[in-house]
Amino acid sequence: MIDFRPFYQQIATGKLANWLETLPLQLSQWQKNAHGEYAKWAKVIEFLPELTASQINLQSAVAAIPSQPLSAGEQQRIIYHLKQLMPWRKGPYQLHGIDIDCEWRSDFKWNRVLPHLAPLQDRTILDVGCGSGYHMWRMVGEGANMVVGIDPTELFLCQFEAVRKLLNNDRRAHLIPLGIEQMQPLAAFDSVFSMGVLYHRKSPLDHLSQLREQLVNGGELVLETLVIDGDVNSVLVPPDRYAKMKNVYFIPSVAALINWLEKCGFKNVRCVDVEVTSLAEQRKTDWLQNESLIDFLDPNDHRKTLEGHPAPKRAVLLANK
Repeated sequence: MIDFRPFYQQIATGKLANWLETLPLQLSQWQKNAHGEYAKWAKVIEFLPELTASQINLQSAVAAIPSQPLSAGEQQRIIYHLKQLMPWRKGPYQLHGIDIDCEWRSDFKWNRVLPHLAPLQDRTILDVGCGSGYHMWRMVGEGANMVVGIDPTELFLCQFEAVRKLLNNDRRAHLIPLGIEQMQPLAAFDSVFSMGVLYHRKSPLDHLSQLREQLVNGGELVLETLVIDGDVNSVLVPPDRYAKMKNVYFIPSVAALINWLEKCGFKNVRCVDVEVTSLAEQRKTDWLQNESLIDFLDPNDHRKTLEGHPAPKRAVLLANK
């Protein structure tokens, strides 16, 4: 099973030390109630070989370059183990000559977001709903001091730890399997990212307030979410599903989202990017057995979902505490 004690030791003397008042007990309880497949997924990490990369690239990719090329047999064994952790949704990863071609080209999103951010050098960062951790590694590549991702999905934790092992066991990023609603207000992070989470929340303003509680004064929120066209009063509340997803509750316009953020006490709120999700950014691959974006759109009109709603459009907003 995954050992969180190195993380406890790492934060014991820093500005996250107060988290130790609640975190060890929470994770102990989490392990007792973990998904039935968790033990099997965690074993995959043990089965991966101890490899040393001669070069780690976290600036233009998430890549580990081996000191000497692996044999075809060694590569196939690693691929076999990594595919026990499918579906791989956020990526891509290039690890010792193995390309994990994930459903999402998360590098597309990162390249849209990065130019607008306050410099991440030396920052302590929280990534909420981090998935397998792709963006966390890119934050490390930008010089972050520590990146903490939270996501309650056990499969994503095991994917993250598998990638970490193949990245020379880098300890600048950590994934904690909790939701933000389980975190005490730490007011300790210089940057807080919430990307692809807000529309899954039944109470979006509560989510925005929880994000604000984790920021230091002056810290930066990076919020990426689905949006629709419209004015300050425009919000889509799907009556059933949105793009086949059951757990989509509120999709606001950019103007409505700015209003929400200001109501929650954020300052300097600005939208820096709006982009329709393309079939090049989200698609089926050999690392995904499930459906993907093409299956969620009206086959006769890709401007609409199967349910007749506007097709996925995502905005990036920045704000400060």
